[in-house]
Amino acid sequence: MFKTIDDVRADAEARLIEAGRSRHTPMHTPVVGTQDGNMRVMVLRDYDPTTRLMRFHTDARSPKVAEIGAGEGGNTPMGVLLYDPEQKIQVRCKGFGRIESEGPLADAAWDQSTTFARRCYLAEDAPGAISDRPVSGLPEWAEGLKPNEEQVAPARENFAVLLVEVEQIDWLFLSNDGHRRALLKVDDVGKWVGQWIVP
Repeated sequence: MFKTIDDVRADAEARLIEAGRSRHTPMHTPVVGTQDGNMRVMVLRDYDPTTRLMRFHTDARSPKVAEIGAGEGGNTPMGVLLYDPEQKIQVRCKGFGRIESEGPLADAAWDQSTTFARRCYLAEDAPGAISDRPVSGLPEWAEGLKPNEEQVAPARENFAVLLVEVEQIDWLFLSNDGHRRALLKVDDVGKWVGQWIVP
């Protein structure tokens, strides 16, 4: 099935593209890790194979935003783990993350989101804030409501985009006939190069 490094590269890229487009693929919700050792499940909104950028949406007040923004030049080492249990394929990505809360990319991501998705950023307190009861964080009027454009407009200031520029992919295929594993890295001219490694 996977006989060459080019087969692996094509498979990994196709999976990342599909994960960014379809909520029906298990890779749509990967685990994203930051330098502080924290991991969280996030929704992959897009993967661009030309720029090697993964795009996620986040609350600008989230602790992870401060962690990622603390990187040199806004480029902080990060890891993203994706797994398809049916196909038995794991894709581990390493790269550099940065946060964009303003500018054309963040504006376009906001505009492409539904008002229901934007509603999440209406939370009155930052993610991780302590509460004395179970709470969504949303204002009471927004609970269970699909708001209109005017109602979610104030949430824009809390919205940010996390971009992860992928520099390395560790691809693993689990098989009863013998696992297969390959490592892909970006070379000095921005091209993928790879090698087989022992699973």
